[in-house]
Amino acid sequence: MIIGFGFGNPLTALVMLLATSAISYGLYRWFSGRRVREESPERRREALRRYYREQRELARRMASEFDISDEEIERRIEEELRRDDR
Repeated sequence: MIIGFGFGNPLTALVMLLATSAISYGLYRWFSGRRVREESPERRREALRRYYREQRELARRMASEFDISDEEIERRIEEELRRDDR
């Protein structure tokens, strides 16, 4: 997020706005860049591997839950409609 402020006559306010915005943006880039650089490639690789494995497991669970026949779909619809009517 870029934050800037200015007050006084219009030219001074504009210069202050640009200067404080540039400082804010510089601080943001400096802090966000340090966080990325501090992480080693091995840690990043392991984190990505863990993320993709979790996503694969989630996809398998959802596939097994929603891989159903047309009759099962109709049965679930009827059950949900009965629950909503209560």
